[in-house]
Amino acid sequence: MNETIERMLQHRSIRKFEDRPLSDEEITTIVRSAQAASSSSFVQAYSIIGVKDPVKKQKLSELAGNQQYVAENGHFFVFCADLHRHELLGEKEGAEIETALESTEKFMVAVIDAALAAQNAAVAAESMGMGICYIGGLRNHLDGVAEILKTPDRVIPLFGLAVGYPAQNPGVKPRLPIGGVYHEDTYLPDEKHWEQLEEYNRIVSEYYTGRTAGARSDTWTGQMAAMLSHPSRMYMKEFVNKKGFGNK
Repeated sequence: MNETIERMLQHRSIRKFEDRPLSDEEITTIVRSAQAASSSSFVQAYSIIGVKDPVKKQKLSELAGNQQYVAENGHFFVFCADLHRHELLGEKEGAEIETALESTEKFMVAVIDAALAAQNAAVAAESMGMGICYIGGLRNHLDGVAEILKTPDRVIPLFGLAVGYPAQNPGVKPRLPIGGVYHEDTYLPDEKHWEQLEEYNRIVSEYYTGRTAGARSDTWTGQMAAMLSHPSRMYMKEFVNKKGFGNK
């Protein structure tokens, strides 16, 4: 096992960072690493907005559910699905591309491209001794986020990435058994899923019991059922369509 894989397998979310801004060189290295990710048909349908302004970071923190590590980190990146530049290139080339830009397929391409770039950025940052935390809470109030970041139509802020030098050392959360996510030739039958979920519940419950000295003993299925019983961000389809994505 090489050093890169060892570091990836030790990933954990960091929610407390040293008061140490990333240098411009570190930011550039992370962004260049993000750009090296695969992109569907070379479309490169994403943008990254780096937020240094402490006032903007604090506002984003509030919109994301008062997560203070959105405001207090070495640097905050926002990954966006972006077809705006493609709209511009359509004008430049005199090409009719609106139908393609509004398609659900190109929406998926933009989201996937952004996610691939973000994970490259995360691995790069961790390889440099930093920690990261993805921030999906930005999607709580996307109108507000879009206003702060001045994103035009055909650009959707998808999630944030808080990066910095760790000021904590949390444990690694146990993931699903490999057999629960890796299927060979055909999708697993339900009885295999049930078996794996039971085993995973035991592992997760033991993890929380040890981490909290017995104060928590949650199971994974219990956590997920509780979360999914309260649908969130149900405005998303309307927002996505309003921004010119997924209308066809």
